[in-house]
Amino acid sequence: MATCTLAAWKALARCQRQLLSAGGVVCTSVSLPAPRNLPVRSLAAVGVQKKAKKKEAEKEVKKEKRIIDDKDRHKPFGKTAWVPVDDVYVVRYYPRVVYGAEEAIHMLKEFQKLDFTPLNQPVYVDLKLDMTLEKKKRVNPFVSIVQLPHRFRTEMNKVLVFTEDADEARVALENGAALAGGAELIQPILDDEISADFYVAVPNILPKLVPLKNKLRKKFPKSKRGSVGINISKMLELFKTGHEYLVEKECYIQTQIATLDMPSEHIFANLQTILIDVCSRRPADMGPFIERAIVSSQTSEAMWFRSEDVLPKAAEDDQ
Repeated sequence: MATCTLAAWKALARCQRQLLSAGGVVCTSVSLPAPRNLPVRSLAAVGVQKKAKKKEAEKEVKKEKRIIDDKDRHKPFGKTAWVPVDDVYVVRYYPRVVYGAEEAIHMLKEFQKLDFTPLNQPVYVDLKLDMTLEKKKRVNPFVSIVQLPHRFRTEMNKVLVFTEDADEARVALENGAALAGGAELIQPILDDEISADFYVAVPNILPKLVPLKNKLRKKFPKSKRGSVGINISKMLELFKTGHEYLVEKECYIQTQIATLDMPSEHIFANLQTILIDVCSRRPADMGPFIERAIVSSQTSEAMWFRSEDVLPKAAEDDQ
């Protein structure tokens, strides 16, 4: 009996070895996951072709802005009438009235009489500029100072002159400079101990003024603004009585031009000086530079006016 049992165990051992060598499945106490036959792809899948965007763009029809000609209509498109009949009316139902500059100034004076507002209130001009140039270029926002023919401020601007030459400093003080000096003024300016409305300098001192760039910002002396030069008396004459304006928000100019108690001819002359200087900042062949012009006083409504009527004929030909 023992011999038969031993022979049976040997036979089982041989069968197990044969199964292991053949790669068969052996059952053990730990269950193993059954092998899976994964599919093998011998060829790459064909990608989905994308539709050409250029063909779609050609098929799309661009919607052009509709231009309505109101010349032959009895009333403007979307409005009630050309001119309101009553003195009091809803503004949005009628086309905007654009006045001549002289008429707009006259109306500002009439508004002051009707409203009993101060006579010496400031008069402002608000311009919107077309800053575009050719080939997607734009006019850079600028700062300018002009000499108005009729001043509306009684006090002079405070001008500081940077120079290290004693003779030039003496000339500056004689011509009305508030202060003149060299590098010794840098630290007091940084400490807010000294301030001025305008800063001018001679060319040879500019390298020493670099620490003031972040402090002075737009007031830092630059040759483009005329605040750097060797003719100190001429610069002082301009900046002591000059009027400064700048372009804000990329295309807008808002600045005071006069006070309402000035004669209408003086207000018009100051307005004309500002517009001529503004239009000189862009080439003439690019078309009108001023898109919209408004004049107003401190307490009145805004009066739209035609800027092309203010510019002299000679200036228009040059532009």
